[in-house]
Amino acid sequence: MQRSAPRPPLRFSTQTLLLQLAVVLLVVLLSAAVHAWLTYDRVGSDAENQALTLARTVASDPEVRANVLAISEQPGTPPPAELLAGPLQSSAEAARTRTGALFVVITDETGIRLAHPDPQRLGEKVSTDPSEALSGQDITTRNTGTLGPSAGAKVPVYAPGTSTVVGEVSVGYSMETVAQSVARDIGPVALTAAGALLAGILGSFLLRRRLQRLTLGLEPEEISTLVHDQVAVLQGVDDGVIGVSADGRVSVFNAAAQRLLELPDLAATRWEDAPVPEQLKSLTRTGGGSPVEALELVAGGRVLVANARKALHRSEDLGWVIMLRDRTELQQLTRQLDAVGTMSTALRAQRHEFANQLHTLAGFLGIGQHQDAREYLARLAATGPLKFPVDQAELLQDPYLQAFVGAKGVEADERGVALRIGPETLVRGQVTEAQDVTTVLGNLIDNAVNAAVAGSAADRWVELEVLDEPGDDGGTLHIVVADSGDGLAEGTDPEGVFAEGFTTASGPVRAGGGQGFGLALARQLARRRGGDVKVLERGTKGGPGAVFMATLPHTTAGNPAATTPGAAGKDENG
Repeated sequence: MQRSAPRPPLRFSTQTLLLQLAVVLLVVLLSAAVHAWLTYDRVGSDAENQALTLARTVASDPEVRANVLAISEQPGTPPPAELLAGPLQSSAEAARTRTGALFVVITDETGIRLAHPDPQRLGEKVSTDPSEALSGQDITTRNTGTLGPSAGAKVPVYAPGTSTVVGEVSVGYSMETVAQSVARDIGPVALTAAGALLAGILGSFLLRRRLQRLTLGLEPEEISTLVHDQVAVLQGVDDGVIGVSADGRVSVFNAAAQRLLELPDLAATRWEDAPVPEQLKSLTRTGGGSPVEALELVAGGRVLVANARKALHRSEDLGWVIMLRDRTELQQLTRQLDAVGTMSTALRAQRHEFANQLHTLAGFLGIGQHQDAREYLARLAATGPLKFPVDQAELLQDPYLQAFVGAKGVEADERGVALRIGPETLVRGQVTEAQDVTTVLGNLIDNAVNAAVAGSAADRWVELEVLDEPGDDGGTLHIVVADSGDGLAEGTDPEGVFAEGFTTASGPVRAGGGQGFGLALARQLARRRGGDVKVLERGTKGGPGAVFMATLPHTTAGNPAATTPGAAGKDENG
């Protein structure tokens, strides 16, 4: 026998709807029941009060009092036939008929019926306890007698002119009549209950629709899974993620975004009021939902690439998602690779030059011109190992700096700019942090060459001065770079040139163009080492241009050769 597939569980919204309907129905039924009970009790109390009034009226009738006294004084109780034809029966029936009461009963002081709606009950003892009324108390009761359940009252009958109790009057109204009255009054209650039930059902359906809209039709298990996945993804990625809801508030600001922007969690903050760079806010101000071009910016001491995407679920606008990627390391690696490429080019040129020099020496020696070979070697020793277009390159005693500056001189010469070494340059130590020095020095030289090319001076030059200062935990390298450009534009803040998207050659450039980050990176790297990069002079129109100074602590080590007597003498004579 094939087993049928299990029925899928009800959706959470359906379960919620059914639960709400059950609660509404229960509340309405309980309210209606309580209202019906209160109405029943109120109508019963009215019947008791009406019975009490009628009983007092009958008991206070002088004829009734006199007739009850007369019968009580007789040695026995008159026979039922006599009681049926007597005045008490007539008075009681008249009162009952006039008021619609279930019964009006008159008894003597022992509880024997003297008047009763049922003639067969005359002369019998009442079925309920008459002691309280016979003791002189007015009471109301709800009990079941020979005529059925009733709400009634019992009052004593006093002898005329005295306070002696000679009997009682018991009046009752049928509870069935009370129930009929309640049934007539319960109609509005039922209508009210039905209206409340319909309102509750309508509200439950509206709440169900809103719940489905708010949860995007997802079940609680799915929402829980999505939340766990979201936390795992947002906190596990290195990219910064910022979510901006459709109402303009920050909904997501993950740990990577906090780290990259150096800001606390901005969740629930208005996006326009958030202390984030203005470029990020501009990404979300486009009219359409098309992807926005990525832009670069410097924030929190880092070079970041940011892009924004419109978040849509079906046709519902959920807001924006902004992605932040850290390109600081990539920028530094790019600069370092550029430096390595420059060094490689310089070394190939140097190797070619050395090969030519060796061929020349080999030629002198081959033809026996030993004196010419010695003079040629002397000239090579005097001019140094480099034959780059860089004046006074011999002042840079570190081979790495010589090669790097020489390579930069070749690049500058190709652009019509002369790179020269200033007379105050003296580097005796060895560079220990070649990558950092290359990044800062290369950026400053490139920046100066660009400014010189863009300048109005006919003689284009860049002058570099480098000085190392010994230290116990590593020497400090001081770098000063000047150029023949037109300097900083009038009104330009010297600190503004270190912002992203600024070049001294052309002023501000569009962010995301891949330019204008050299000075910002150079300053950032220097400050991380405890140094700085700053503007010494703004420069003038027509030259000389701006002067930049960089301080790089802990980047050199003492050169033992510089402390030897021979080396010292060479330095002094040089």
